Amino acid sequence: MFGAIYIGLSGLGAYSRGLQTVSNNVSNMNTQGFKASNVTFSNIYGTGSEGGLEYGGGREGSGHGVTLNELSINFDQGELRQTGRDLDLAIDGNGFFVLLDGDEHLYTRTGSFAVDDDGFIVLQGTDYKLGVLDGQGRPVALNIDAERTDAPEATQRITFADNLSSTATEFNIPDLTVYGPNGEEHVWSVAFARPETVVNEWSVTVTDADGNEIGVETLEFADGRVAPGQGELTFTDADNGLEIIFDFGNEVTSFSSGTVSSLRANDSDGHGTGSLATLTVNENGQFEIAYTNEETRELGALALADFRDPQALEQRSNALFAYSGYGQQQFLDASDTRVGSILAQRLEASNVDLGAQFGDLILIQRGFQASSQIVSVTNDMIQQLFGIRGQG
Repeated sequence: MFGAIYIGLSGLGAYSRGLQTVSNNVSNMNTQGFKASNVTFSNIYGTGSEGGLEYGGGREGSGHGVTLNELSINFDQGELRQTGRDLDLAIDGNGFFVLLDGDEHLYTRTGSFAVDDDGFIVLQGTDYKLGVLDGQGRPVALNIDAERTDAPEATQRITFADNLSSTATEFNIPDLTVYGPNGEEHVWSVAFARPETVVNEWSVTVTDADGNEIGVETLEFADGRVAPGQGELTFTDADNGLEIIFDFGNEVTSFSSGTVSSLRANDSDGHGTGSLATLTVNENGQFEIAYTNEETRELGALALADFRDPQALEQRSNALFAYSGYGQQQFLDASDTRVGSILAQRLEASNVDLGAQFGDLILIQRGFQASSQIVSVTNDMIQQLFGIRGQG
């Protein structure tokens, strides 16, 4: 009879701990990156004793009550919510971001990241550095201080495209921007002229913004195409350290279109000095800097961790996880289908299913009530036993 009390008490204890877990799940329903814990119970069977009293009279196979199972984490994907902030990152898949805290690795599914005063990308509000893969495939901290400025490059080639009308006699391309070795900007104008008596030969004159002549070259056509070996013209501005090839190649034609020509500068290398404009993660999972001169640069692939057994992870505050296992993890980049893809300007919401948690809450409450009834009824029976008087 006393064993029944301990069985009832096992239910009270198990359901109390279950209630604590469900309460934690529900209270974190709006916590970004939170993963709910699953609540399950198991029966206790066998022989044993509590406080010197045998459960079930010592019989083999007696029931001893209930216990709360070791908690398992539900790693289902939470909703990916748009934020509009470049360094808000989430993972669409199974991977985990790798955070470096000294020699320790921490892991997270989502997070708002920022650049700290030392130039490292860190989880906002912490010193945990976001890891990228090095040449050996290991996660290392990324520092962007050396990448804040994009060095200038002198213009060396300008490629032209479209049609220079064979029935026109002149055409101008004004305001052609070129860059010197130190990023200084120069504006050139290009004038095309053809005598009426000459069909396939154009004079190309380049001048600077002050009207000073840079050079004059001849562009020849044959059957509406640039003549073989005549597609590149070189113009040199020695005073400003410029030597630029005008590439007319296979993209330029000279067919009749009246007096209207559509010839244009299609592409140009070289650029001025650029400063950091944006820092984000591109579709290939690479950290990418965009500069004010419209240049971009990839800084490295984000490291994503893949675990054979995610249940070995230890859940910590701020949607972080720690891992103490060995040989059961891999560091991969986002191009690997096993870990998923990285999405910028998004954060993963909690995966708590409120309806399911309320269902568990009702079942736990009923289980607790039933267990308390066992204790109450057993106590009444013991009281009746104590009330029996022997007949003398």
